[in-house]
Amino acid sequence: MSPSHLRLWQALRIEPEKWQQHPYGDSGGGFWVVAIVGRTVIWYNDLEDGFNRSRYSTYGTIDDYWCNQDELDLTMQYLVSAIERSADLVRLRKPRVKVPR
Repeated sequence: MSPSHLRLWQALRIEPEKWQQHPYGDSGGGFWVVAIVGRTVIWYNDLEDGFNRSRYSTYGTIDDYWCNQDELDLTMQYLVSAIERSADLVRLRKPRVKVPR
């Protein structure tokens, strides 16, 4: 990682925690979350052998499943691009808003 990405990583990282993700994480007891960034987490997908960033609504549960096979430094590059450009390259889904009829 570049020095600036490393400083950001050090500010966001947490001790790895197993978080649930249904249904893909059920067989392994979840996936390892390694950083929290607002309402998103950076997590390791041991099924696909790579890092991802996904939204979460409830602490301990990953909302979206991604099967990227990215190294951590690439995931950090995507995050920095999203922060700098206000355009998220990971294309995180926005929650649906129900419109009253």
